[in-house]
Amino acid sequence: MLIPLTYGPTHTYFIKGPSGNILVDTDYAGTLTAFYKAIKGQGITIDDIDYVLCTHFHPDHCGLVSTLMKLGVQLLVMESQTGSMHFSDKIFARESHLEYAPIDESKAMVLTFEKSRGFLSSMGIQGEIIATPSHSEDSISVILDDGTCIVGDLEPHEYLEAYSDNEALKADWEKILSFGPKRICFAHANEKVLS
Repeated sequence: MLIPLTYGPTHTYFIKGPSGNILVDTDYAGTLTAFYKAIKGQGITIDDIDYVLCTHFHPDHCGLVSTLMKLGVQLLVMESQTGSMHFSDKIFARESHLEYAPIDESKAMVLTFEKSRGFLSSMGIQGEIIATPSHSEDSISVILDDGTCIVGDLEPHEYLEAYSDNEALKADWEKILSFGPKRICFAHANEKVLS
């Protein structure tokens, strides 16, 4: 079951499985109170969140990760993201009032794309995680077998026509469309239902 959680400018998603749950993305640092209100409204507690996964490590997607880790949530990092966990540190350092703490990468669980399907299946979630690096080199998408795709900041497929040459975006969408998606969930755009 997918539960959208919007408590700031970034749409985040809670994937509930029979044996485990994953929060995909957080919003900016300083949104913890709004986050608590959003999860409470959905009947979710911090203890329900087993893992947090970022579609990429830009500040509006990872701002609450270190806080959630201190509260017992396991950070799940894909193999292509290991060098990007501190991308936002300098940005948050300029905003000391947010009291942001850098992510403790030593406590992150690193997962290969090849093993993502088995990992999700262990929680009763059917799907896989794929690399979609056209937005940033660490960008990933979550593809669920029910046709739901969480694509973070990936530009919509319709934008392809606006570019004379964007092979990376084209390749990402070809990969996603090969799964036969029915529902595309963006971080900053309205959800798109495909016929």
